[in-house]
Amino acid sequence: MAKISIEERQQYQEKIKPYRDKIVEIAGREKNLLLGIQKEPANTAFRRLTLVDEMLNLASFQIVISLVSQTRLKVKEENALNDGRKSLYKSIIYLEEVVSNYVDVPFSDYEEKLAEIASLTAAKRYNLVRKMGLAINLLENAYGDNTKWRWSFVEMEGRFAAAAKNIMDLKTAVVNTDPRSPDYEPTVYHLRMIKKLLNQAADRYREKYELSTNRIDDFKQGINFLGALRRLLMLLGDRDEAETVKKKLEIWSQKLEADIKRMEVQKKV
Repeated sequence: MAKISIEERQQYQEKIKPYRDKIVEIAGREKNLLLGIQKEPANTAFRRLTLVDEMLNLASFQIVISLVSQTRLKVKEENALNDGRKSLYKSIIYLEEVVSNYVDVPFSDYEEKLAEIASLTAAKRYNLVRKMGLAINLLENAYGDNTKWRWSFVEMEGRFAAAAKNIMDLKTAVVNTDPRSPDYEPTVYHLRMIKKLLNQAADRYREKYELSTNRIDDFKQGINFLGALRRLLMLLGDRDEAETVKKKLEIWSQKLEADIKRMEVQKKV
């Protein structure tokens, strides 16, 4: 690795100063919003959604700092990336506080939580989760394929998938898939995203189980995401797709049962 000169370091610091300033500003706004929620804990959903957006902006600036470092200094700025990862987690947590973190449950189990954001349009819901998905992709790309955080992203992606599903009002989703609905386009795009994310989360948890942890809990979580996908497809009336997912669920469940028996035998040996 080539040695970085003092001049190069100074130029880098000057380049990232605007981003550093933005990070300080956002951190201040986050603190004020949290203080406001603490003082007035009722009807906080929209303030928490503001926090979701603020944390996504914060993560974006932190990712940009790392990209500038790679471009200018040919060095990956791990501290900035780790800060970005923490900011994204906070963004997901703030969203979960509004819409819940349930994976495979009936809509009625968390429907009440969405009542406070009933006035939030389908387009705004979709745009928020699309922004979150983009930020996660940017962060993963910035870390690269060989990062030690590779498997921790499975949890982040899974929690994002659940939150992206839970922010949608599934009571109106079927109606809004009618081309005559004013919310047709964002609803269709949002549903397409949710299906992809749930299936991806399932596959990633299975991959984590097979290639890394060998923990039954990871395999079970993958099955939970498949269950959530099938539940959504049934609600939407997509019976062919739901049947395909059902078959996948059955195969995975059989594999899980066989693996549990195998592990129990190995313990006795």
